[in-house]
Amino acid sequence: MAKYCPFMLVLMTVFFFFFFFFFTVLSVAENTATCSDCWLSDSDKLARPILREVYDNGRIYDISHRYSKEMAYFEGMGYHLWLQASMKNGSIGNLSELKLNMHAGTHVDAPGHVFDDYFDAGFDVDSLDLDVLNGPGLLVDVPRDKNITAEVMKSLNIPKGVRRVLFRTLNTDRRLMFKTEFDSSFAGFMEDGARWLVENTDIKLVGTDYMSVAAVDEQLETHHVFLKDRDIILVEGLKLDDVPEGIYSIHCLPLRLFGSEGSPIRCILIK
Repeated sequence: MAKYCPFMLVLMTVFFFFFFFFFTVLSVAENTATCSDCWLSDSDKLARPILREVYDNGRIYDISHRYSKEMAYFEGMGYHLWLQASMKNGSIGNLSELKLNMHAGTHVDAPGHVFDDYFDAGFDVDSLDLDVLNGPGLLVDVPRDKNITAEVMKSLNIPKGVRRVLFRTLNTDRRLMFKTEFDSSFAGFMEDGARWLVENTDIKLVGTDYMSVAAVDEQLETHHVFLKDRDIILVEGLKLDDVPEGIYSIHCLPLRLFGSEGSPIRCILIK
């Protein structure tokens, strides 16, 4: 029997490495299979979430900005998220609390934002028409050296019948929504541009790429033109970088905040 020992030793070694390799591959496969939405950290081997902007191989675009301390906001409007109860401190679950101005980040304006009688009457975000906020629409590029005036609106040649339009301006190129400090030089609608849109198009959803739809010099006047008839909805602070111009199915959902003139909103585009 002794002469067979070297052979048996070799055989056992081969089996050992085979099973080791097999179970290693199986373990990796299981981790991969259960981690389609994450990546594994090299340092601690823990799963980390994949933060995506595009889904389903480019069919779905998330055009909402993340809410964080680094987000863009008007002066004095910050973002405050804290862990009120923590499992690390003995709580049975983690419980966060948020303090956020309703016009920070990607958000929607209701008519009560600039008309006090509408605010008192209850024309809040809970009263907004979800049919207007969801449906086919256009993403268009605005000439980069201009605010959106009547002349610019005319040059865009938006067809009659189009009800939803997202306007991409120089704000996207300058990545203004990725800067914490408010920048008053942003591009937006002038009053005459808003009036031209109201009088000459069928657009009911207006989306723009900075915190206000209106250029800083004509803030109130432009908002009044858009919101006085309560049939146009304004979505502001959209994330439109790296999204091709064209036709999409637009889907925007604000929170049902009873009594609020604005709300954070999640918007996506589907090809």
